[in-house]
Amino acid sequence: MNKKLPALLLALCLLLSIPVQAAQDSTENFIRQRTYEKQFSDLVPGSTFYDNAAALYEYGLSNGKSDGSFGLNDPMTVGQIVIFAGRIRSLYRLGNAEAGPAVWAEESGPAALGYLRYLQSEGVLGPELDGRLSEPATRAEVAHVLAGVLPEEALPSVNNELVTVGYSSRRYITDVTEYTPYYTDILTLYRRGVSAGSDAQGSFLPDSPITRGAAAAMLTRMVDPALRVRPQWDLSRLYSAQGTLLSDLVEPGTFYPSPASAGEMDSTIRHMLARGEHQLLLYYPGVTAPRAKEIMESALEAVKVYCEQSYNAVNCTYVIAGPVTLSFTAAGAGDRLEEYRAAAMEAAVAVHDQLWENGTITTDMTDREKALIYYDWICSHCVYDYQARDDSLSHIAYSLFANGTAVCDGYTGAYNMLLKLEGIQCYALANDSHIWTVAVLDGETVHIDTTWGDSGSAVSYDYFAMTPEQSRRYHAW
Repeated sequence: MNKKLPALLLALCLLLSIPVQAAQDSTENFIRQRTYEKQFSDLVPGSTFYDNAAALYEYGLSNGKSDGSFGLNDPMTVGQIVIFAGRIRSLYRLGNAEAGPAVWAEESGPAALGYLRYLQSEGVLGPELDGRLSEPATRAEVAHVLAGVLPEEALPSVNNELVTVGYSSRRYITDVTEYTPYYTDILTLYRRGVSAGSDAQGSFLPDSPITRGAAAAMLTRMVDPALRVRPQWDLSRLYSAQGTLLSDLVEPGTFYPSPASAGEMDSTIRHMLARGEHQLLLYYPGVTAPRAKEIMESALEAVKVYCEQSYNAVNCTYVIAGPVTLSFTAAGAGDRLEEYRAAAMEAAVAVHDQLWENGTITTDMTDREKALIYYDWICSHCVYDYQARDDSLSHIAYSLFANGTAVCDGYTGAYNMLLKLEGIQCYALANDSHIWTVAVLDGETVHIDTTWGDSGSAVSYDYFAMTPEQSRRYHAW
């Protein structure tokens, strides 16, 4: 017979006993209220999961088994993990580990049933575990029980990008797929620092039973931020830019045989660059010398937007019948331009990969933080070439990487190359005497001038991530 009234009275007593300092819906309720002093016969310093099992005791979440042990290697049942989850939920919500479940306690039936009903009433679980409380829990089921116990603000996703990249690359957590029961709950535990897996590959072993010791590790990471874990995964090779070509840095465009606007010329230039080519054959029937000059100047203005490609000059030949041939090159490079372009790309890739390998750039950085790293690198590895002439190699990125000297288009070309290796959208903006970078960092369009950032004895950050309004104070365009 269901005897609800005594349980309700018990709940009221428990609620009345909540300490004055207890807060509702607060992690401040997670306090170590007692000290572990060998209360568990099988738990001594050096034991696997010693810190976690001891912490469960100190947080008031476990008194161990009736025989005086914790049962580190014993299998955890569904009912046991539900009890722990219910206590954590109640402690967070009400400041007392038993107050919430006590409302749902029944004299008949397993003790875990009241905890299950409490979690169901809170929307943490549904009916999927009904009738299974005495069965051994799989690791996937543990993840399912724990994933919704605390809200995001109480248990934040501290490993979000790392887990997303590691999992989507199929290099880590490879034993979990979209067909794995409760796979989203499993990934939630990784993202929130509750699990790092069982081996170097981050394997979760979702179908395996879980021991009380391993479960204690997950449980205590939920209530104690100091115990949360970050997977030690080397993702640097996932970000290696080896094999990237200059043509890969351009969004492909559409070829227009007779570009009639700046937009059509830009698209045609991108079509050429994305194909790894340096020549355009256009058609303007009846073309005149002045018109050919206009076409040439329009094409040169368009190609400078992609100054990382190292083209800054164009030769034009035409016939009145219509064909106009534009051949792009770099002043002073002669027939070695492709050699210089390849060397610049190789150097940029090496810089990119080294910054990832040594941890200067990491997966949890924003676009702005990455762009600042490269800004510092450019300014620290180059000096302005005051002796440069119009035909100097300092006008292309190669000189910055190979010689450590450049002028504004060399600075900007090298910087844009590095940003694009990060997948950061950017282009070059020029006026009659200068050229600089416009980039989209974390959704915001900003202007960045590495040349002027490197104009003094120390790096100046006045020219990093300027708003368009700020940029206009320095650059007219």
